[in-house]
Amino acid sequence: TMRDDSIKGIYHTLTQCAQISKYAGGIGLSIGNVRSQGSRIKSNNGVSNGIVPMLKVFDQTARYVDQGGGKRKGGFAVYLEPWHADVREFLELKRNHGKEEARARDLFYAMWIPDLFMRRVIADEMWSLFCPHDASDLQDAFGARFDELYQAYERKGVARATIRAIDLYGMMLQSQLETGTPYILFKDACNRKSNHQHLGTIRSSNLCTEIIQYSSPEEVAVCNLASIALPMCICADRRTFDHIALASTVRKVTRALNRVIDRTFYPLEEARRSNMKHRPIGIGVQGLADVFMILHLPFDSAEARALNKTIFETIYFSALDASCLLAATHGAHASYPGSQASKGILQHDMWQVPDGDRLPWT
Repeated sequence: TMRDDSIKGIYHTLTQCAQISKYAGGIGLSIGNVRSQGSRIKSNNGVSNGIVPMLKVFDQTARYVDQGGGKRKGGFAVYLEPWHADVREFLELKRNHGKEEARARDLFYAMWIPDLFMRRVIADEMWSLFCPHDASDLQDAFGARFDELYQAYERKGVARATIRAIDLYGMMLQSQLETGTPYILFKDACNRKSNHQHLGTIRSSNLCTEIIQYSSPEEVAVCNLASIALPMCICADRRTFDHIALASTVRKVTRALNRVIDRTFYPLEEARRSNMKHRPIGIGVQGLADVFMILHLPFDSAEARALNKTIFETIYFSALDASCLLAATHGAHASYPGSQASKGILQHDMWQVPDGDRLPWT
């Protein structure tokens, strides 16, 4: 999260990004609290240049401080909400034509979209753009609270501009067509389905958009990742999938990743603080298509769909089971009290998916 809307806060955050990139980390950065172009700056009685000149500095840093000493360019994904008054300039930053001084092509861009925006796109209604200096609490609200605040600011008349919501959405899609960005993520859904809703509003995802975690100026969220090769869990007869082998592997991976949290190197104290407090792990897979081919299952068959579901059910259940055993030995992680899981609400509950009777979820 951008530490503060000030020179000191912006350059502090830039230094953090450089330190992470130096040690091969990819970055997701929320900049929604940085004031828009033309906003007054009290300290020198001037006006802000907005987010574009600032992002050009981040762009050059991503190019200069590469990931791991010449291995690959730094990776920064920058997140903005569609109500920010500079959103149209933001959507132009990676495009291949136009003024070079208004481009920052080595960054990745992402929209953090509230449901209210999509409802107005569908209804072909107008959308108001605000400077965060005038609407500072929009970034930290989601769901009904965001809707209430946004509409109150509209009634108050502090919008910097208005645009048809569908035209702004069209700009996003045009940029995607030409450049592959912005990524589009849905703020309300991400926050409603977070295990750590009690900590505060999540403002962004990561570089590759597969991780949703809480960050703040005091905490830089980190996820500790492993990937399981699913073809290794096919039975020797090459006809059936071995869920027992998969469950055993997941339990080993969970224990290993928990140890990684304690033993890894942290380029930032804020990253270490976050990891120790929340102890997040991410278990992914590779080779699902290979599993279908080895088992002679057409990708779109009912059998492939059912296997897909049971594989990930096994992974989630086994990871939770191993986590419970670790907590019994070491105690729960610091932010567990008040979390959704502490109330008996698991991830599939937040997606309104029933437990089923295949595994003992209770």
